Amino acid sequence: MSAWEVRSECTPRCAAHAAPRVPFTETARRCAAFAHAAGRALRDGERMAEPARLRAHARAVLASIGVRLVVEAARDGVGLAVPYGAGAAVPYGANATSAAQARPGTLVVANHISWLDIPALLAVEPVTLLAKREVGDWPLVGTLARRAGTRFIDRAGPRQLPATIADLADLLRSGRSVAAFPQATTWCSVAHGAFRRATFQAALDAGAPVRPVTIAYEQLGMPSTVAGFLGDEEFLSSVRRVVGARGLTARVTVHPPLLPHPGAHDRRTLAALARAAVSRTVREPARHAPGACRVGAAPAPGQALGTYL
Repeated sequence: MSAWEVRSECTPRCAAHAAPRVPFTETARRCAAFAHAAGRALRDGERMAEPARLRAHARAVLASIGVRLVVEAARDGVGLAVPYGAGAAVPYGANATSAAQARPGTLVVANHISWLDIPALLAVEPVTLLAKREVGDWPLVGTLARRAGTRFIDRAGPRQLPATIADLADLLRSGRSVAAFPQATTWCSVAHGAFRRATFQAALDAGAPVRPVTIAYEQLGMPSTVAGFLGDEEFLSSVRRVVGARGLTARVTVHPPLLPHPGAHDRRTLAALARAAVSRTVREPARHAPGACRVGAAPAPGQALGTYL
């Protein structure tokens, strides 16, 4: 197993509706709207990567399948680390500031539950995404990812890790903000999955702030696992479940930034601080039998390693 590969304990059985499904006619309408939104993004070609267009396309994808986006600032995080800019308010990504040329970009790190995490993040801030190499080969999704400016990494080749970290640090030094999922695979809820440390070395090398972000899903105000894209599930299977979900909300919680100080922080410390921020004050879905995940449970036979972003 390479430094990038992680075995998740979650399987497709962990994903379940927390509210009655929408009628078939609404599901069909959403499928058509989703195809239309994806088609519009594809027709934009290389212009899709322009920040305003990327944000608009991400929001259109969420709206097409009835997913409500809620963005909020965390009220916790005091004392986790020294705030970037000596306490000044810092946007989600440093690209959004007028001083972007003078400052490095921000490393945005989030927990990973679903393919919906990607449009949810991009709808807030059109940062550069970091994804595994195989995503670029997926039908439709791969094309959209490439045109959105996604940077791809090879998690199966540990020898490439130093070069990957160096490239990521260069991106941050240039003022570009980058979003990564340090869990390296998907989990059914925020509580599961440690943050891998390698990505945080790029922030240390570039002197870049780290912005923890929590992504959680609800249905009609209740925590839900319905959006999960888990184990060896096919993409279309997850899409069908999501478009049939009633009252689905993607809640993006933005935490205070962490500023790494050479000698005071290392990548292990940054990963632990970011993970603590992401998992703080989050309501978890009720455990549902028989498919509920159990921390420490043996992985399902044949479950893929590092399957998703």
